[in-house]
Amino acid sequence: MKHIKSPSLDMQTENRNTRDLVEAMLIDIRKDGEAAVKRYAEKLDGWTAPFVLSDEKKAELIAQVPAQAKADIEYAHRQIKRFAEAQRASLTDFSLDTEPGVTLGQKCVPVDCAGCYVPGGRYAHVASALMSVTTARAAGVPFVVAASPPRGDAIDPAVAYAMDLAGADAILEMGGVQAVASMAFGLFGTRAADILVGPGNAFVAEAKLQLFGGVGIDLFAGPTESAVIADETADPMTVAIDLLSQAEHGTNSPVWLFTNSAEMAETVSKIIPMVAADWPTGEVALQAWNNVGEVVLCDTREEIAEVSDRYACEHLQVQAEDLEWWKNRLRNYGSLFLGEGSTVAHGDKCSGTNHILPTRQAARYTGGLNVMKFLKILTWQEIKTDADTEMSSVASRLSRVEGMDGHARACDWRLQKFAGDQSFDFEVAEQERYA
Repeated sequence: MKHIKSPSLDMQTENRNTRDLVEAMLIDIRKDGEAAVKRYAEKLDGWTAPFVLSDEKKAELIAQVPAQAKADIEYAHRQIKRFAEAQRASLTDFSLDTEPGVTLGQKCVPVDCAGCYVPGGRYAHVASALMSVTTARAAGVPFVVAASPPRGDAIDPAVAYAMDLAGADAILEMGGVQAVASMAFGLFGTRAADILVGPGNAFVAEAKLQLFGGVGIDLFAGPTESAVIADETADPMTVAIDLLSQAEHGTNSPVWLFTNSAEMAETVSKIIPMVAADWPTGEVALQAWNNVGEVVLCDTREEIAEVSDRYACEHLQVQAEDLEWWKNRLRNYGSLFLGEGSTVAHGDKCSGTNHILPTRQAARYTGGLNVMKFLKILTWQEIKTDADTEMSSVASRLSRVEGMDGHARACDWRLQKFAGDQSFDFEVAEQERYA
């Protein structure tokens, strides 16, 4: 393995200023509640209007969305909803009898309230609104609150339409740490969220991390990552375009090329600046390529797969022969895009799989946002009294092996009560550990 191009920035450097600032803001909002949120909204966004989007204003915003844009948003919503509903259908309640009189079971129960953050800033993140709110609804969450930063005197009209179409019960025209905290604490007449989901900038991600524990979160999201696996059969121009298309997320968004073709590595590296020069967002994309882009040249496809799994990329494209081999071999990624016809933009916008995905190698242990994030897998059991003898005997002995005599006595009592062993002696039982 050889690095043809390495990043020039250290992505592991901790931003202590962000952490400290978010911590101070959350302390302030915990203390002063809505008053603190209003101060931050006015200071950071110049916002003094009501935060909860009214039905009248929402209707006005939706009326501004062109018909074609509405049709496209509806198409994406159908795709995302169908996939999320299929995920939900794959999870079932069940019960089974493990022994005569012993029944164990599982229930899939949605959380009561989900908070969905939709970023603002440079772009109008319509797809993020659909990805988060639609998935929560498909999971069966009864109340969903969504928040997005205002752009001028309102949130983006298309974002408002997407939130409404997906089924948000309340919409906050608010962004940043104050929006995350408002959803977590149930401010401005909304319900306190049980889970916070959705991408955001470094401050939003840090706020979710610091609130975790008191509330659930989907994942800790860093800058968007994308990688392309390309062999000698791939088209260098397609590879270059796909890498740059993801680099436009921001100047710290890594894009990586993994290849076993020296010619591919050289050609892509050469044409990326030329392609970027003709793009409206080329300056940002090229800066990301220069800052955090990498080209890794491997000897074999097996080595490419090993490298890819080590990076555990958020978005992973495969433009190579034998796609089935790659699908079966690769293990660590947020979402996989197989073949030249599949680009990350499809998944980001409308194909149906969720685009809120793990970054910073978190794909080693988790997938992206899905209906399961909004569900609690609850277990239950019923042990009939006539099945109690063996269960209580084993649990009693194991409890004493662990030195937990209180646990043991709860079982001993059942042996005495249900098994009819009226001569049961607690003191003797406590002395009889495994011989």
